[in-house]
Amino acid sequence: MASNQDTLVTVFGGSGFLGRHVVRALAKREYRIRVAVRRPELAGHLQPLGRVGQIHAVQANVRYPASVEAAMRDSLLAINLVGILTESGEQTFQAVQAVGAGTIAKAARAAGANLVHVSAIGAAAQSASRYARAKAAGEQAVLAATPDATIMRPSVVFGPEDEFTNRFAALARMAPALPLIGGGLTRLQPVYVGDVATAVADAADGKAKPGGIYELGGPEVLTMREIMETILAITERKRMLLSLPFGLARLQAAFLQFAPGAMKLTPDQVELLRADNVVSDAAKAAGLTLQGLGITPDSLEAIAPQYLWRFRAAGQFQRKSA
Repeated sequence: MASNQDTLVTVFGGSGFLGRHVVRALAKREYRIRVAVRRPELAGHLQPLGRVGQIHAVQANVRYPASVEAAMRDSLLAINLVGILTESGEQTFQAVQAVGAGTIAKAARAAGANLVHVSAIGAAAQSASRYARAKAAGEQAVLAATPDATIMRPSVVFGPEDEFTNRFAALARMAPALPLIGGGLTRLQPVYVGDVATAVADAADGKAKPGGIYELGGPEVLTMREIMETILAITERKRMLLSLPFGLARLQAAFLQFAPGAMKLTPDQVELLRADNVVSDAAKAAGLTLQGLGITPDSLEAIAPQYLWRFRAAGQFQRKSA
């Protein structure tokens, strides 16, 4: 029987936050990995995750089908992690997360390869969010081209270098108060990036149901207020939490969408917060969850202190030096 060492996996978007964890998980399982990214010269940080020659980066852009087809050559499995949180120039939600997803699925079909596609909880064709609509369109395109593809829908993903907990911890360092959009009542189910990567690797191993749509959430459902309070507790900072109605938040986002770093907030992100982002009862009943794959998810409270400590340490150092 062929071992994983004989299996070439092409990981699209493998140099990003989730990507590095997926590449690590696949490398531990002895797969040969081709990382397809727009700028392979910036993917050197992935090399130490595997043995010599196991991980190789190539250039591919989901907006150019020929580059995607070239990246799929000789691969038996494709993993699509490509996604954006904000739009920039030609990198739009529709181009990347809808049309691009279909391009990867078609290339996988042409190569006779299986496909694992990472989408997001909240993907919905009728959503007010363009991000969520594009995610839904991407799922439709994937299943139209490769009906046996496995789709993974994580809730908000946290971990080192994430753009979620680190963002709010950075805001708490610089601002005397933190906004709670919509009163902070939106419910989320934060999921650890390592658990998502394990689920993707399990799907690569054939442990997931072909054509299944898995919803990946952590062990707790938390409101945005509870998440902010957890981050403040971990970083040992006291900040006011101010309720911000959706209408006012959208008005502010019209200006803050051009802000740099942690201050950035887009109108589309405000729309996303109008809907809860949790694992559905239907997914639980069907076993299409982390638990259904035999994975016990880690909590935000257990993992976040391992990397958010730097915000606390920096703050303590500044206070002592003042």
